[in-house]
Amino acid sequence: MNIGIIIGRIGGVDGVALETEKWIDVLKAMGHQVFTLSGQFQERPMDPDTETLVPEMSFFSPESFWSQKKAFFYPETNLEELIEHLNLYSKVIYKKIMLWIKERNIQLIISENASALPSHLEMGMAINKAVHKSGLPTITHDHDFAWERGDRYLSPHREINDFVSEVFPLRAPNSIHAVINTHAANTIKERFGREAINVPNVMNFDQPFGLPNQKNENLAKHMGFGKTDLFLFQITRIVRRKGIESAIRLVHELKDKNIKLIITGNYADDAGSAYYNELVNQIHELKLGEQISFAYHLFHNKGLSNGDGEVRFSLSDAYARATACTYFSTYEGFGNAFVESVLARRPIFVNNYEPVYMPDIGSKGFKTVMIENGELSGEAVSAMAEVIYNPALAAEIAEYNFELGRRFFSYDTLREKLEQLIGKAVAAAGA
Repeated sequence: MNIGIIIGRIGGVDGVALETEKWIDVLKAMGHQVFTLSGQFQERPMDPDTETLVPEMSFFSPESFWSQKKAFFYPETNLEELIEHLNLYSKVIYKKIMLWIKERNIQLIISENASALPSHLEMGMAINKAVHKSGLPTITHDHDFAWERGDRYLSPHREINDFVSEVFPLRAPNSIHAVINTHAANTIKERFGREAINVPNVMNFDQPFGLPNQKNENLAKHMGFGKTDLFLFQITRIVRRKGIESAIRLVHELKDKNIKLIITGNYADDAGSAYYNELVNQIHELKLGEQISFAYHLFHNKGLSNGDGEVRFSLSDAYARATACTYFSTYEGFGNAFVESVLARRPIFVNNYEPVYMPDIGSKGFKTVMIENGELSGEAVSAMAEVIYNPALAAEIAEYNFELGRRFFSYDTLREKLEQLIGKAVAAAGA
């Protein structure tokens, strides 16, 4: 089957892009031909044989940037002008989608979050129209929704709110929903009376990951630390919901100068760098400057060089040198970093984040040190210290979690879910 994936951007390290690439891998292994339509191919060239660029679909296009600002942040916006703009550019994108469907002989569409979150209004409108017009079986891979983002997608204009409610998430009769957690499936059912298939984020448990090698043995040196130091890794972006302040407090509570916390992500998505500045102030107040490193300049998802000869490490390299991983998030749609830690056979310290951790991950039986509400009790710190300073215990926990992860979050799980989704989508379109 020729399957067409529509996505705002692909190639980066955000959860939507990462999971999409896994879906592509598994769909190809199942024998399908996969074509991708995207607004941005991030940090890599596109393959013209299977990939098509539509610049207007980029989240950073002038068209989308303007409409997002005017729709959600400026009450004085000329509403008639805004609606005219949305209609014009959604038609541009719609025509390009329909041409792509024809040229690539697309037989099934997968919309990657573009039909769930209104972060690109014109793209969502265009996909909605194309799905209805083409009648093709469609899977909407819904990672998150407008109502999960507080007031971010609440417009001062009633007409825009009505429009968002009508278009997002897409609810065409020839479409079905794939969601990434139990809470989302329940919400879709309660709000719209529509069934959804829960497809967890997965990892390839048959591919080596997080292995020590000749390259990453020098990782400590490149960060200015010693080989005998013990490394806690925070392998996430720097945004408030990641709860990085709890990881910093943990370093303070452990009272060991050999404990280092490495934060691999950048703060590009931290509005005004407010949270990053709070973390810097916290580090200063606790006098932890020599133990905590913001090392985003050294890491790339795949370890690609920036072209000037500087060494760049992959996330696999980071896990390879981690004594343990911190993941004190307060909210996640799923939690890729958790499953990555499991895949890399590294123990993990976790906050019971909403709304996913216990229902979809923790309840499977993973062995972790878990805290509630980001609060580090003395008991929790002691339990974490025991894991950090006892390599045999850490290895035992990591091996147990790896086998559990293979059972619940592997490519085999994804293949089963995709077979189910495709069957239901084809049936819905033929009904």
